[in-house]
Amino acid sequence: MNGPRRQNGFGSTGFGGGFAGAGDNPGAAIWEALEQMRSSFEQRTGSTRMARGDVRAAVLALLAEEPMHGYQIISEIEERSGGSWKPSAGSVYPTLQLLADEGLIVAEELRGRKTYSLTDLGREQASAAADRPAPWESSSPRDAGPHRALSKAGVELAAATAQVARTGSPAQVQEAVAVLDDARRALYAILAQG
Repeated sequence: MNGPRRQNGFGSTGFGGGFAGAGDNPGAAIWEALEQMRSSFEQRTGSTRMARGDVRAAVLALLAEEPMHGYQIISEIEERSGGSWKPSAGSVYPTLQLLADEGLIVAEELRGRKTYSLTDLGREQASAAADRPAPWESSSPRDAGPHRALSKAGVELAAATAQVARTGSPAQVQEAVAVLDDARRALYAILAQG
């Protein structure tokens, strides 16, 4: 990012002076910090967008276990990937249609829902791919679940900090600075343990 650069962090200079060019607007400095934090986490945790072939492989792997409807497939992929990959309906349903057109799956109405199951040909393809890791197992080279939780917590902390800067009294802002200083030191202490 080519914007203002952090000089001394949140704690050592308070909210207004931590970023060059922030001037007398502490809210601008906090929002800049929030944007830098979000950008940093997005770069580290990687993209959750998977290739079309991954959706296909995931659908075949899940249907090899049991018949499912489309929403169930989406939910299973999200759950099995630890939340790091949730394919959209716009990628799952066309994939289901394509697999049906290829004769790999069939759809039938069960309890008011279109439920998909593998044909014999579909079972052959799923079986041939069974020795490879499931797509949701390789959706991120790192364990994205904890990194996503850390990202979410950091962004929520930054949002709370911005709220204090916007609406807090001077005493509340000073108290928030102390809390953030303590949090920063505690985070570095965690890293020092490893």
